Amino acid sequence: MEETPGAPEQGSDGKPISPLLIEAARYAEERHWEIVPGTHLIEGDGPARCSCGVPDCPLPGAHPTTQDWLRRASAGPGVIRRWWTENPAASILLPAGRSFDVLDVPEVAGCLALARMERLELQLGPVLSAPAAPGLRGRRLLFLVLPGALAKLPEMLRKLGWQPGRLDLTVRGDGDWVVAPPSRVGPYSFAQWARPPSALNRWLPDAAELINPLAYACGRDAPAARLVPPPGPQQQAAPVR
Repeated sequence: MEETPGAPEQGSDGKPISPLLIEAARYAEERHWEIVPGTHLIEGDGPARCSCGVPDCPLPGAHPTTQDWLRRASAGPGVIRRWWTENPAASILLPAGRSFDVLDVPEVAGCLALARMERLELQLGPVLSAPAAPGLRGRRLLFLVLPGALAKLPEMLRKLGWQPGRLDLTVRGDGDWVVAPPSRVGPYSFAQWARPPSALNRWLPDAAELINPLAYACGRDAPAARLVPPPGPQQQAAPVR
């Protein structure tokens, strides 16, 4: 019997396989990324609510379910299959600071920087588009880079002449996570790939290769950002505030 185009994939028992399980397994098998299941949205009477039960959850449907989530993270196919068989709606969370760090910028600035990077033919890894974390507005572009960017960002910005903290450019590293597609974040938003993982971007760039166009774009997008001269040979950079 032929499969109907667009029909959901089915397991050996004939039941539909969760699209989240399919993608989670792909991330683990093709990229060797560790994964942990997150919360999900519950819909019914009234607005959608987070499965964590907190009425005003700041990240509905897109955060870890336990305090020891980092310890539980796994790339094992059997473990991932069990998680999403038990909870097919669980969001897919990827721990940062292990296989990658993430340069997190506003979507408008990120698109400007991405176009410039492509013109310069810079090596790029996957780029994720996702709703902003609590305290930030709008959508964000998340550029996956080699681990270690969190410690290096302040000095990289100083060398470019930017005071750390003046740009809306942050790093997600050890102890943080990103929400991977096709997870739903809040009642109306989804995580999406701006540049999906592929064989062409298997090797991640170092943050230093992307920081110049990203800082420039964030500076254009933030009029309040203040440019300062880089410290010279006899000058000592100010400590990060």
